[in-house]
Amino acid sequence: MMVDFRYHLVSLVAVFLALACGIALGAGPLRDAIGDTVSGRNAALTAQNAQLTKERDAATADQRAADAALDAAGAGLLGGTLPGYRVAVVALGTVDDGMAKAVDTRLAQAGAQVVSHVTLTPAWTDPAVRSFRQSLVGYLTGYLAPAPAANATPDDELAQALVEGLAGADAAKPDAPSENASTLLQLLSTGDTPLVRLAAPVTTPADLVVLLAPGSSSTGSTPAPTGGGVANAAVTLLTAAQAGSRGAVLAEADGGPGPVVAGVLASSGAGGLSTVSGASGVVGQVGVPLALAQRVGGTAGHYGTGTGLAALPPRTVAAAPPRG
Repeated sequence: MMVDFRYHLVSLVAVFLALACGIALGAGPLRDAIGDTVSGRNAALTAQNAQLTKERDAATADQRAADAALDAAGAGLLGGTLPGYRVAVVALGTVDDGMAKAVDTRLAQAGAQVVSHVTLTPAWTDPAVRSFRQSLVGYLTGYLAPAPAANATPDDELAQALVEGLAGADAAKPDAPSENASTLLQLLSTGDTPLVRLAAPVTTPADLVVLLAPGSSSTGSTPAPTGGGVANAAVTLLTAAQAGSRGAVLAEADGGPGPVVAGVLASSGAGGLSTVSGASGVVGQVGVPLALAQRVGGTAGHYGTGTGLAALPPRTVAAAPPRG
């Protein structure tokens, strides 16, 4: 018992001696060394942060200057590249209003006229209403010309129906929609579960189609089509739009590229499709008409801000669209 007591007593004395030594060293010889080390590191980090901030501000200023220069030159760069073309704009969910208006402005500068605005509703991709969409396709196929391919899926047929509804022209009156086109849009936009919303009645058929994909952080009162099906829907619609019009381009708000354009790039048909990333900025917005003009001429490409993308398509003047 006495041995155990002495053992614990020695242990306690050792602990207190170590504590006292630590306090003495911290308050004396080591204090200045530790303080100097910490102060030096803080000063270095502060200087590094100031330098990075300076570089960021300089890069931001350079980007703003470049955007301002391109913005000012936009009308001259785009002028006459899409003479007399009529464009349908399809939003894949809620798109920032500022971006949408900017794209419309750039199309007008190119000599084109936006003749319709359409927004996909969540029902376009919602798995819960898949059976409804499949049933609806049964009504739509009778109005499609040409008839869908034998291996076409219901999603393919749905996309073809929307494109024909927007681009189908009356053979006798090419400035008016065909009767079938009007019927297709009515079936898609009415009823208890509309698949699209029309900003206004479509009275003029389109030559070209622009798909607008919202940014990954977009907010608004109209939800985007649900889940990962947005990218798949974009690929299907872009493919149908290219086949059913004189040219089509998908423009996404995000740069990078964003998730929707990435889905197109990963698809088997990417080489025959055109996309523009970063359409929330000036470079992407100016790129939309230029990419369309390229598409009319038979050239596909992927443009905008992001790794592996060309900044802007070369200026190309599309031949005037045939009428009649």
